[in-house]
Amino acid sequence: MKNEMMERPVVQKELVTFMREGLKAFDGKLGEVEAYANERRIPIIPHETAVFLNLIVGQLKPKQVLEIGTAIGFSASLLAQHVGEDGHVTTIDRFDIMIERAKANFKKMGFEDRITLLEGDAADILPTLQGPYDLIFMDSAKSKYYEFFPYCMDLLKLGGMLIIDDVFQGGTILHDEKEIPKRVRKIHRRLNLLLDLVMDHPALETSLVPLGDGLLMIVKKEAFDFFSILEIEEN
Repeated sequence: MKNEMMERPVVQKELVTFMREGLKAFDGKLGEVEAYANERRIPIIPHETAVFLNLIVGQLKPKQVLEIGTAIGFSASLLAQHVGEDGHVTTIDRFDIMIERAKANFKKMGFEDRITLLEGDAADILPTLQGPYDLIFMDSAKSKYYEFFPYCMDLLKLGGMLIIDDVFQGGTILHDEKEIPKRVRKIHRRLNLLLDLVMDHPALETSLVPLGDGLLMIVKKEAFDFFSILEIEEN
């Protein structure tokens, strides 16, 4: 089932509809994968976010890209379009059904040699990666963003960009924790910890974009050991 927060847009519903229906559709097989996911409510980035990501990455032209959260391979394929024949996308996922579909889509689009799918939990895989990466796109378990963030900063090159999807939780990120259902309070706390950490950190250049359920965009200006200030709660 698609993330319920995607039914609570952080901008006017009419504007969301305008963007999703008005922005140009993707051509060819990438468009087919997007349509397939939307028809079956498979959780991929919404169209307005995908178009924005496509535009930004097209300008950045990264060579080494890391993605955390593959789903059926739509965003990894979008990213792979911009790395060139000498670039590479590494993506991580732990769900067998998604991995199977993603691999089929990579083959369908001819990206088998341009994308490596690492199977397993990102918490186990991230510490084993070497980097550096020019761009990292994180769209995985929201409760893990804060925990994964120091690894992303460690793997990202100076001047590289980290883009994190779904950080607004349908706007509830601003609510008092007592108003948040207990089942999602951990996500609420972790996302607020992340935002508090990155919004004005001197080693980072940070921006928020109200597309989809919110994009957090971070440029690594200086090296900093974020592991040293990480606050991980047990529950």
